[in-house]
Amino acid sequence: MLAIYSVSEISKYIKGLMEGDGFLAGVWVKGEVSNFTLHSSGHMYFSLKDKFSRLKSVMFRSSNARLKFIPSDGMAVFAYGAIGMYEKSGDVQLYVEEMMPVGTGSLYMAFLQLKEKLDKEGLFSLANKRELPCFPKTVAVITSPTGAAVRDVITVIKRRAPNVMILVVPALVQGDNAPESIIRCLDLVNRAGFIDVVIVGRGGGSIEELMAFNDEGVARAIAGCKIPVISAVGHETDFTIADFVADRRAATPSAAAEMAVPDTSGLEKALTQLSLRLKGSITSIISDNRGRLQTLTRSHVLRFPMELTRDHRQRLSSSIDKLYTLAINMLSVKREDFRVLVGRLEGLSPLETLARGYGLIRRLSDMSAIHRIDEVRSGEDLEVVLYDGSFTASVKTIREEIIGGEGR
Repeated sequence: MLAIYSVSEISKYIKGLMEGDGFLAGVWVKGEVSNFTLHSSGHMYFSLKDKFSRLKSVMFRSSNARLKFIPSDGMAVFAYGAIGMYEKSGDVQLYVEEMMPVGTGSLYMAFLQLKEKLDKEGLFSLANKRELPCFPKTVAVITSPTGAAVRDVITVIKRRAPNVMILVVPALVQGDNAPESIIRCLDLVNRAGFIDVVIVGRGGGSIEELMAFNDEGVARAIAGCKIPVISAVGHETDFTIADFVADRRAATPSAAAEMAVPDTSGLEKALTQLSLRLKGSITSIISDNRGRLQTLTRSHVLRFPMELTRDHRQRLSSSIDKLYTLAINMLSVKREDFRVLVGRLEGLSPLETLARGYGLIRRLSDMSAIHRIDEVRSGEDLEVVLYDGSFTASVKTIREEIIGGEGR
């Protein structure tokens, strides 16, 4: 059966093919700008052409905000972006992300290649970035001693932190000898031993003028510096290899100075405010506690503290009286019980028996009691214990008798 497709389906199919093509996803195109329009939205619409073809192009505001120039008809440019299709019109066009005049193309290509190389080596890694000191004592500035950049840095630092020492290290920042000069200054600062933070930079310029800071040797010297480095090259839209390698990137030299030192006047104001707040808080706490103390000192409880114990003392006194009475009664009962027991014991006492005319006979040798007549020997001396004393007797005659019966 014959398949029939809508225009939208064909457009989507072609767009899908183009978006899946790796080559078209990121490509550099050289051409001449024509039909250039800067829309009120900020987007740029134009065509790139050569002798044989024309390619519609668009550069959205988010991308063209970084451009250092305004394209115009007839200008030869290098443009980087992705090839895609605008479904509504069916136009194939280049979605431009970066663009530069043809004259700067070779330098920019070298910049991109070096950037990719150092990035792969890890020189841009955030893990290698060092923290800037909060309160540096000495700041080294590696730049041209006659440029506007050094004046801006000195002015800002003196305004923000007058007590910080500024060490200007003169360096060439443009020309063939500039990279070697910057590397030498970095080595000097690194070996000084008293520098807390380093600012490396210059004022804005063309890509040719900033090439010293796109040098591989300078990049490696910054990465190998033991002291935190702030890169301050050009204006806010300028980016160099030094910016990516440094511990911090400042948009301008003045911004680098603000980044390097704290605003001491602002800190003093903040400390003053904190001190006032602390003093106010302490005063408020003391006032509140003083009020509470005055309230407590006027209270009836603290003025007459013994009244709190009066009822307790009265209950305690009553309890003591009850306890004393209970103890007396208990002792009286126990004393009577004791008397009864003593009477019983006295009735069982051998002394009572002796008092009725009986005696206790015991052997003198071991004081053992004599219970039976067969325990007595003739001539033996015995002790006879009576109720009121004792005496010694000698056995002369032994006679056995049976109580209630006849004797032998």
